[in-house]
Amino acid sequence: MTVRILIVDDHLVVREGLKLILETNQRYAVIAEASNGMEAVRQVDAFKPDIILLDLNMPEMGGLDTMIALKAKGLDIPVIILTTYNEDEMMIRGLALGAKGYLLKDTGREMIFRSIDAALRGETLLLPEITEKVFANKTSGRAKESSSAKTSLTDKEMIVLQAIARGSRSKEIGIDMGIAERTVKTHLTSIYNKLGVDSRPQAVAVAAVRGILHL
Repeated sequence: MTVRILIVDDHLVVREGLKLILETNQRYAVIAEASNGMEAVRQVDAFKPDIILLDLNMPEMGGLDTMIALKAKGLDIPVIILTTYNEDEMMIRGLALGAKGYLLKDTGREMIFRSIDAALRGETLLLPEITEKVFANKTSGRAKESSSAKTSLTDKEMIVLQAIARGSRSKEIGIDMGIAERTVKTHLTSIYNKLGVDSRPQAVAVAAVRGILHL
């Protein structure tokens, strides 16, 4: 089955570059492009993409407002954020809104493919170099909150949380920890309940904001 992709970025060169990369893989088809969020919402209605590659900073309507608008319309389409290194706070907010991950605009072809495939499976694939930078910027001045949060998470839950922040799958985490995959999922459910979230991206985002994670 062909994966139908919508690219949303206000820079034509970025859109064209991504399109060239994506169309080297016969599984993917770029069915529409948009240069801002308002146009993106119209394109979603018209073309019904399977996944959206979404820039954060755009005129008229940025990426975060676009995600909010799509949710308001009851649309649950996987979103991967296109980002640069200076958008840490917006990346955190994007993950909290349910984005499946984020990619640097100069990310290599194979990582783009892996991220898209993970998002379509309902998983999250986070680039370690971006994740580390975001978390580092969020730990300053949050020691008290971090300590409280860590107290509520067990040691094994902390290990699982660290692992999902690096994009590991439940099966991989289970192998690394020497436990069953279903036990990993039990830990994930507990983490979600304690952090007040319902997905891996949201758990990562909340944990980053609270300064819980240290990579």
